[in-house]
Amino acid sequence: MEMLDHDLPEKAPLILVVDDVAKNLEVIGNILSLEDYQISVAGDGQKAWNILQRISPDLILLDIMMPTLDGYTLCRRIKALEDKKDIPIIFITAKSNPEDLVKGFEVGAVDYITKPFNAAELSVRVKTHISLYRTKKRNQLLIDELRQALCQVKKLTGLLPICSGCKKIRDDDGYWNKVEAYISAHADVRFSHGICPDCVRKQYPDLADKILSGYEPGQ
Repeated sequence: MEMLDHDLPEKAPLILVVDDVAKNLEVIGNILSLEDYQISVAGDGQKAWNILQRISPDLILLDIMMPTLDGYTLCRRIKALEDKKDIPIIFITAKSNPEDLVKGFEVGAVDYITKPFNAAELSVRVKTHISLYRTKKRNQLLIDELRQALCQVKKLTGLLPICSGCKKIRDDDGYWNKVEAYISAHADVRFSHGICPDCVRKQYPDLADKILSGYEPGQ
């Protein structure tokens, strides 16, 4: 039995942590190390951008105020990438003004965590958004597989070469098939057999009037 990709054991989630303060990277790393996570770190926005050219993490923890490339700008860039736009981004920031938080959501963040960090809060938020992201990915994979399956469903369309005498249908290999056999092979149908009035008169001329006396079209 073939094993599909979504049947395989999932790898440990990969988290990219971006902060220009080494102590913050250490604290976050220590908190997340208690869980089954892979951790990648970057000391500024540009380094994070370079790393993202090579990896696709399950979550990004992103500081806002950084040199070279601030968190807002980096978030916009990530959301412009077709293959990474759905990666959840959580801002980690000392900013608590409503305007700053609203701006974070506007550029594409899914959540924010304020400094100093609360270990339990950080762990729960990370776990929640990774779970949501992976569920979304699995659902998309199933949708893609369903679309592929639908594309492979046999369809009976186009012109059919049919014999004007016996009414057999010629298939793509040049063989002539009975109508029932051909249609059954190319469409999801079953047949129930009857006999039409013209065939009754042809095959049972002596009994035709009696057989067809109570016949009405559609029966």
